[in-house]
Amino acid sequence: MNERRYRRICQMMAMRQPDLTICLEEVHKPHNVSAIVRSADAVGIHTIHAIWPDQQVKLSVSSAAGSNSWVNVISHPSTEAAISQLKSQNMQVLVTHLSEQAVDFREIDYTQPTCIMVGQEKKGISAKALELADKHIIIPMVGMVQSLNVSVAFRLDPL
Repeated sequence: MNERRYRRICQMMAMRQPDLTICLEEVHKPHNVSAIVRSADAVGIHTIHAIWPDQQVKLSVSSAAGSNSWVNVISHPSTEAAISQLKSQNMQVLVTHLSEQAVDFREIDYTQPTCIMVGQEKKGISAKALELADKHIIIPMVGMVQSLNVSVAFRLDPL
């Protein structure tokens, strides 16, 4: 490895955000998972969590664009197991969900260790995740649609 590459890797490692992570609850489309991994890498998130009870999802190499080498994906067999592990690390667990108690994501105190959980492409967040979460958050929308595609939401979220 040349000196320039080594310095770039050291710089990247120093800018990582170990107290911020993402959890994907049964997000199953490889291009969505890969786009989220790529966005996580872009903002310095080096570990994400994924709940895949029935299968292991493969990343789309073209969508991940090499980010899969820098972002660790930890798999969990259930929502309960994932949230339990995250809370044992003193993380606040926020779920993206349109509900009466949901708050604008910009109102959250991100100085606390934080996990943002997003739901499956069609069904969204599960009832179990809603029950176990610390808060529900939303990304306010001004257009006609209520929500963003799961992979796009992280590109707009200025974490």
